[in-house]
Amino acid sequence: MYRTMLPFLMSMALIAACGDEAGNGSAATSDANVIEPSTSAPKVTFEPGGTDVTTVKPSSPIQISYRIIGQPIIGQPVAIDLQFDSALGATSFNVNYRVNDSTALQLPESQASRVAVSPTIAEERGKAAQQVRVIPLREGRLYLNVAAEVETESGSFSSVTAVPIQVGPAVRELQENGVVTTDENGELIRTLPARTD
Repeated sequence: MYRTMLPFLMSMALIAACGDEAGNGSAATSDANVIEPSTSAPKVTFEPGGTDVTTVKPSSPIQISYRIIGQPIIGQPVAIDLQFDSALGATSFNVNYRVNDSTALQLPESQASRVAVSPTIAEERGKAAQQVRVIPLREGRLYLNVAAEVETESGSFSSVTAVPIQVGPAVRELQENGVVTTDENGELIRTLPARTD
């Protein structure tokens, strides 16, 4: 491929170079078509809008914070306190609890998976608290998804938080395979045993 492309590219380069030096008048005609750049740049100004225009970053009007009560133990219910801080004041919203892996975590039968919340006004914001209980079924880091949804005139807004629940030891110990040695250059080498099947 490169052998067939090389002669073509070289011939194109020669033609381009010879065309500029030939002086056949093509340069004179191209000078007539050149448009001089304008010396006056367009005036760009920033004029902020009226006081009724605001710019905000896209975020949910409901902030969710959590606190896990006690030490999670396999098979025992663990309580999680949830705090909701709403920028919509006393507007009611729905809270959904969801578990992605039902083999790792489950909601007790007495725990509702969807709850309607009516916040109270505190410092011009809506404040609400809920407590949810979950049952860990295995060790490791498990997650409860908490979603707050609100309907307004502007549309539907939602905020989702994954609550991490650590059951058992936080750090798993890494199992070492093979033997670590150094070579003649001081580099670390891991020697693995050969399989004899």
